[in-house]
Amino acid sequence: MSRISLAEFRALVEAELPLVRIFGIAVEDLGRGRAVLTLAGGEGAMRPGGTMAGPLLFALADVTLYAVTLSIVGRVPLAVTTNLTINFLNKPGLGLVRAEGRVLKAGKRLIVGECSIFDGQGGGLLAHATGTYSVPPEKA
Repeated sequence: MSRISLAEFRALVEAELPLVRIFGIAVEDLGRGRAVLTLAGGEGAMRPGGTMAGPLLFALADVTLYAVTLSIVGRVPLAVTTNLTINFLNKPGLGLVRAEGRVLKAGKRLIVGECSIFDGQGGGLLAHATGTYSVPPEKA
């Protein structure tokens, strides 16, 4: 069972991560060690060349891995990204994209996960990210 509910995570990002709302990221599903988020990707997401801006996909991957991390450790305010690597595999058009994240390894202080980002219209894989979140030690 997830250590943070879907409703709790949505409330957390609404209150404390305004970029999620600004970028049009929505949390669709959350379970222990897994999460699904989407990004609307409208006209404001376009970069030269008629493609979606890479920093938006990077942000989507990071927030997805944040959700995955909190699903394991619960609401830990200082759980932070220590590493995130993304490979852009196919040119994303404008429109909905879907991120699916999962835990690869959960230790006491580090959570390692991966995130696959797909074209939300039923298309293929657009990007793949792996990342590590650091979890602060519990206070004695």
